[in-house]
Amino acid sequence: MQKEELIPKVGVVTEIRKETPDVKTFRVVGTDGRKLFEHIPGQCAMLSVPGIGEAMISITSSPTVEEYMEFSIKKVGVLTSWLHAMETGQEILVRGPYGNGFPVDTTFKGRDLLFIAGGIGLAPLHSVINYVRAKRENYGHIDIVYGSRSKEDLVDFEEITNEWMQEKDMNVYLTIDREEEGWDGHVGFVPNYVQELNFPTTETAVICGPPVMIHFTLQGLKALGFTDSQVFTTMEMRMKCGIGKCGRCNIGDKYVCKDGPVFSFDELGELPDEY
Repeated sequence: MQKEELIPKVGVVTEIRKETPDVKTFRVVGTDGRKLFEHIPGQCAMLSVPGIGEAMISITSSPTVEEYMEFSIKKVGVLTSWLHAMETGQEILVRGPYGNGFPVDTTFKGRDLLFIAGGIGLAPLHSVINYVRAKRENYGHIDIVYGSRSKEDLVDFEEITNEWMQEKDMNVYLTIDREEEGWDGHVGFVPNYVQELNFPTTETAVICGPPVMIHFTLQGLKALGFTDSQVFTTMEMRMKCGIGKCGRCNIGDKYVCKDGPVFSFDELGELPDEY
């Protein structure tokens, strides 16, 4: 790890979008109006507010966006509540990038891709999906399955419907947990929907979401014939210090912050207890 990754940079929040009742997306630039640093899809950054706290957050904008970085943040605690109360023009501290990112220029290149997300789990995949879209000639067919509790809990809904669903050779399947008025799409949990759709095992799969969703989705993919080596996930939620010192992110002989957060399931060997 280079020294620059340990030194916080001052970021200015230039735009805030309310995605769902408890998720907001923050657009951040440096004090010079430029992008804070370069990253690869799947990497994270440590966001902090002095006197309040810090947290590891996925970078949700694609590296192909040259002007700014974005972070989609769910309101779950003291720091995230403070961030949700921010207004444009305010400053935060950002350090990074951390982690290995998705193998978009190696393993994924030339492959058909299947992205599976639940709830805020779309945020870490947002970067890689838009990277693949920006470099479309390097990849095959794309399938995206995304589900949440309700329609209003679907993150990036406008971008999904107005852009992703209009893309050639890219299918998006949305689902919500329970029927509700005004929703005429699929109803049901993500793992069951994945099995219903019966995707071909020629695809490379990427999963992100709550632990229970990942657990049952992985089981469903294996039932369809997918192997551990062709299914990837990201576990940035286990990261704390980001530099391999606190031990909080340990999984077997792996440290998520140093060896991940992106893993294929054959690299993990075993899932954490919460899975």
